Amino acid sequence: MKRVERILLKLIIIQLLCLVLSQYLLSFPRLSVYLTKIELYEGVTQKAKDVTREVYSEIGK
Repeated sequence: MKRVERILLKLIIIQLLCLVLSQYLLSFPRLSVYLTKIELYEGVTQKAKDVTREVYSEIGK
């Protein structure tokens, strides 16, 4: 059982490090443009119909 616990602990630590690193990278506005396109799906920048057109045009590329 101790072996399983050690493996789980290592996996949790690795996942935590990946989460912290990804959040750190996303904190830079210049990098976040290339790393995420969530603004296209959330619809926070434009009207819903324009966002839908934008998403479909991005998929077509």
